[in-house]
Amino acid sequence: MSSFRLKSEQAVLLVIDIQERLCAAMERDALDRMLARTGAAVEGARALGVPVFVTEQYPQGLGRTHSLLKLKLGTYTPLEKMDFSAATPDVLSALGERKQVLIAGMEAHICVFQTVRDLAAGGRQPCLLADAVLSRTEEDRRVGLELCRDAGARILTVESALFDMLGRAGTPEFKKVSAAVR
Repeated sequence: MSSFRLKSEQAVLLVIDIQERLCAAMERDALDRMLARTGAAVEGARALGVPVFVTEQYPQGLGRTHSLLKLKLGTYTPLEKMDFSAATPDVLSALGERKQVLIAGMEAHICVFQTVRDLAAGGRQPCLLADAVLSRTEEDRRVGLELCRDAGARILTVESALFDMLGRAGTPEFKKVSAAVR
């Protein structure tokens, strides 16, 4: 029996490389779903007091974070990177002592997978939000999810992660999280 449980005081949300030019290469319906689920993750995390961090891979070439996601994020400072893995010294420093890393982003088989592998190797607990992760092809996404699981990630959805951290209904946070995932 697993003793796994997400705790908002131990968690962070890491949004990896959801950038304008990279988004343009994605299948439109899948992109729309992923953006909606990532937006829900951001809103829910904020309602629960979970810090949100955003990376951008080579923004000069791939552009900045997608405009729809920027609306959900409000004020934020992207963490720029050149490595495929987002587990860079700057990002790890920003995450602080929190060990549970909820992950949304793209692409599942490259930057997301390499980040998961490096976070797990560094003693953190990567938690992949499967409905908020995308690749250009469904096969690459599927293989990326498998690689992440094999590297040590827990596979969840945005709702399962948020409600696990929430733990109970009837609170002001419950109303905010419920509204976010609708």
